[in-house]
Amino acid sequence: MKRGLLAMLCVLAAGCSTRGQVNPDVMQIATAPLTCTTKAECDAWWQRARTWVTDHSRYDVTTTTDSLIQTAGPDGGKRALAYQITKTSNNDGTFTIGFAAHCDSSLGCKPNPWEAGADFKQFVRSGAANGTAPAQTPPPSAARPTDTLPGQTQTSPTGEPVSQ
Repeated sequence: MKRGLLAMLCVLAAGCSTRGQVNPDVMQIATAPLTCTTKAECDAWWQRARTWVTDHSRYDVTTTTDSLIQTAGPDGGKRALAYQITKTSNNDGTFTIGFAAHCDSSLGCKPNPWEAGADFKQFVRSGAANGTAPAQTPPPSAARPTDTLPGQTQTSPTGEPVSQ
């Protein structure tokens, strides 16, 4: 009994020790300023910011203005991220869109706030998400789980293998 408990504590401790590690490429994208230069670009980016938050938040969007998008939360002990997106004007006539995400769990947030920030910024800039977007429905021509035989492996919409 004590060995099992000790093994479980070791596994939990190992899981916690790697929780703070973030891929340097993700960190670079997440910390890069998101600055738009024209009114048309800023309007398009702000609309994409609203879309991203609506599509990714487990909490309801409570505030949407020309300078703030905010969700409810975080709820006590939950790992889901709450978001606050801001748009501020700069002295040179440009605008900077800020991203903040946080949760209220001692186990860490899910998704990782840095990865969510990088995905948000890539989506706002290009209109296409990177890897943390909700799973999309595969096109009609794509293989579905019913198309594979038992024991075969299929790729999920996120690119991860799914065993049948």
